[in-house]
Amino acid sequence: MKLRAPQELDTETLRGVANTLSQLHKLGLLSVVVIDCGTDENRLTFQDQAFRLCEAIDGFGDIGARLVKNAIVRSEDNSPADVRVEDRGFMDRILRHRMMPVIPSLLSRSETQAPQPVDSNKVVLALTRYFAGLQSSGTVDSTGTKLHPKTVALVERIIILDPLGAVPMTGRPGASHRFINLEQEYGSILKELMGPDGSPLAEESPLRASITAHAANLTLARDALAILPSTSSALITTPDAAANVVATTNRANPALEDEPFEFGGMVTTRRKKNPLLHNLLTDKPVFSSSLPIARAPANSGKAPLIGVSTGSTLLKRGMPLTIFPNPRENPWRPPEPGGPRLRLTDKDIDLPRLVHLIEDSFGRKLDVDDYLKRVNENIAGIIIAGEYEGGAILTWERPEGLDDQTAHEQGRYVPYLDKFAVLRKSQGSGGVADVVFNAMVRGCFPDGVCWRSRKDNPVNKWYFERSTGTSKLSGCNWTMFWTTPGLDPRHPTLRDYESVCRGVEPSWADNKHILD
Repeated sequence: MKLRAPQELDTETLRGVANTLSQLHKLGLLSVVVIDCGTDENRLTFQDQAFRLCEAIDGFGDIGARLVKNAIVRSEDNSPADVRVEDRGFMDRILRHRMMPVIPSLLSRSETQAPQPVDSNKVVLALTRYFAGLQSSGTVDSTGTKLHPKTVALVERIIILDPLGAVPMTGRPGASHRFINLEQEYGSILKELMGPDGSPLAEESPLRASITAHAANLTLARDALAILPSTSSALITTPDAAANVVATTNRANPALEDEPFEFGGMVTTRRKKNPLLHNLLTDKPVFSSSLPIARAPANSGKAPLIGVSTGSTLLKRGMPLTIFPNPRENPWRPPEPGGPRLRLTDKDIDLPRLVHLIEDSFGRKLDVDDYLKRVNENIAGIIIAGEYEGGAILTWERPEGLDDQTAHEQGRYVPYLDKFAVLRKSQGSGGVADVVFNAMVRGCFPDGVCWRSRKDNPVNKWYFERSTGTSKLSGCNWTMFWTTPGLDPRHPTLRDYESVCRGVEPSWADNKHILD
């Protein structure tokens, strides 16, 4: 775990962080803490803050923490890493006694020179390599081959506590990414944060500095997780959130209060979920990343300051996301009648694996020939997560009574989610469904899409939370959902949506058309 700017934390917040670390320990996660006071601070500040955290941790039971000095040295073996860990057994003994090492990000140059501040991200990466057994030992065997030390510990989480908070969403002040699939999103999010010349896209100096820090945290998470098993994850949040600090009531500005409840003149606030504990227990973000922002309140009790994003960001190495066609290069629009179009039988689509995904997810056999006959000429696009672990097939559908030419001329083609599937082994974990859904509503159909589901489908709660509107269709067993904003019950677009949702014929091999 990296704790940035602990010198700015009051005693209550630091004790809250220490309490959370103690609770994580009781749940089986032992923390190694890197103290980052900033490279412009002197070494005494680092040591004082490290001692301060150790004392706070020692106040919560018999677990305890120990300051580790002179553990970070400069690499001298032509390694691409600038710094390395040099443990002479002290940190190993601390870990064996199930205590928490607290390491100031100070670089020891020699026995005659005082340690100097060093980039804390380099320290985190050096520790990650060391624990994973990937740090060069500097020794060779009889054949001249470099020996690598064995794995010291299994690193399950990289936690970054930064007063600036989670990775911000551009264009939404105070809002943050809840989950980042690094394999898919790292490049685009970094580009959003930084300009084409590598400088932050901001005019104000404090905001420029904060964006640079956010980008550095994002890159640190990416680089650290690249070293670790795919099951490891990273979490970026504020010390306040980690400490579960609740904002005090602000009578002068009620908008800054956090969901107040008033009892006889006394105003209190609800205590929110601790993102560190929640993540350890579930390996999920506090709020699903595919929930609309309005339905996922930030996990912070304080008003956002300049450059600060509320909430927490969970990051995983994740999986690649393949979209046909790529909406950034070819935005999804209804094809002209008789024009070229995507088909499920194209060489880029692995149809057997796609069919397996659908059948495994729904637990039913698909009548492939009938399905291709129905959808192959009106495919809008296909989203594939990983190695066909999840996916979505989206189509352009015509309302009843319209031919292709009329639907195109009148702009009445309906964007329809025909199949949304996740392999059963990936359901409920890994965020596969969130990744696919986000790609659909943010990149492919940002103006809205509709779909249907059986009225008794247990997945409907998930759909309800992510749609902007729903309607239980009379006379049939379908509930209609849509993400299109601003549609009142009498809007003509809804009539077209309903026509499509009523009219699409399923293509299951068992011919039970009422089910889908």
